[in-house]
Amino acid sequence: MAAVVRQWETVRPDLDTGPMEVIGRVNRCAALLQQAEDAPLRRAGLTRPEFDVLGTLRRTGHELTPSEIARETFSSGAAVTKRLKQLTERGLVERRGDTRDRRVAHVRLTDAGRDLVDGVLPDQLAYETGVLSGIGRERQRELAGLLGELLGQLEGRLRLPRT
Repeated sequence: MAAVVRQWETVRPDLDTGPMEVIGRVNRCAALLQQAEDAPLRRAGLTRPEFDVLGTLRRTGHELTPSEIARETFSSGAAVTKRLKQLTERGLVERRGDTRDRRVAHVRLTDAGRDLVDGVLPDQLAYETGVLSGIGRERQRELAGLLGELLGQLEGRLRLPRT
């Protein structure tokens, strides 16, 4: 990233490339983290988006509608529908219709889904701890706070619900 900024400063010294350094690094980190594909999740046969659905159901502790899952995971309705279909076929979630409104479905974890989340979460957290191991705990808290501020600003601009 530093080389890219230097190149821009050479051809356009009149521009402040500071924002590019932040956004570029955030994007590069996201790309590298996605490339790594979360080793414990991969071993469990899960993608990060599938785990996000399962984790959302586990941490809330109750049934959710697909719309609620989409909101919680910042996913489109179509993406959630696809993930729920795959997770249902694998026996990790169950869907049931609403007794008052047939258009509404309620989704819950099966015992197998709960066991899978509970089994993989410690390994996933250990993996993420390893990814961040070169940064001390205090600096991690500082980074989390700064990223939280950025996220809050972006969500506010895009009028998204805050996390």
